Amino acid sequence: MINYQQLRMTSWGVLVALPMLVSAQSATTQRVDFGQQEFQSRCAACHGRDGKGNGPIADLLRKSPPDLTLLSRSNGGIFPMSRVYDSIIGDDVKAHGSRDMPVWGQVYRLRAGEHYADTYYDPEAYVRIRVLAVVEYINRLQVANRP
Repeated sequence: MINYQQLRMTSWGVLVALPMLVSAQSATTQRVDFGQQEFQSRCAACHGRDGKGNGPIADLLRKSPPDLTLLSRSNGGIFPMSRVYDSIIGDDVKAHGSRDMPVWGQVYRLRAGEHYADTYYDPEAYVRIRVLAVVEYINRLQVANRP
């Protein structure tokens, strides 16, 4: 025989405890920083984990990677978002001459094809999301925004 009063008390106990369990879990769960993740996996080898141009392979390059923490300072205190975006995506490639930095826009477009195989997708949305996340992270790396 079912004891309805005991069932009711147990149900109330679960209803009261559930929000506490959920909030305790969310307090201990760390938020994933997508921009930082992309930067560390794509950019840190050359630019360093801190963006100062001191990555583990920086000495092997013909041209030293720039210190990304000084972009705002060298641009009158304003973060050059469009220039950084174009540099990452590869839109700043000149008609002649080589480019020291990989064209991440092409890399992301290839990855979009692999990631969304057999589905309808807009590869440019995939590319923009990743590049904008990196740009936003680089903006957070800026030292005091004074010229």
